[in-house]
Amino acid sequence: MSNHSAARANTAAADRAFDALGDPMRREMLTVLRDGPHPVGQLAERLPIGRPAVSKHLRVLEGAGLVEHRSEGTRNLYALAPGGLAIVQQWLVQTWDTALAAFAEYVDTQNRRPAP
Repeated sequence: MSNHSAARANTAAADRAFDALGDPMRREMLTVLRDGPHPVGQLAERLPIGRPAVSKHLRVLEGAGLVEHRSEGTRNLYALAPGGLAIVQQWLVQTWDTALAAFAEYVDTQNRRPAP
């Protein structure tokens, strides 16, 4: 995979993650899943939405790579995906680093200006 293709794939993955995180209920679901894996029914009990809505949100989160599930008997357990938020973290770090570098350049430019 070329660097350009990899960058495009990373951008698409970050877009899916940010789109998924744009919904407050999905963010709340991730907060609940920090405690460990939960079946859909337990998630629905802890949230103000029903099981069908929980299942739809979980599909979006899974599609974005933020959660994963495994089957245990007749139950599907959902958990945070290891490294699922890594792409979001990378985007935030790159954005922050760019902003800090621009600010440092501005300060340096201001410091080199002659005093009035």
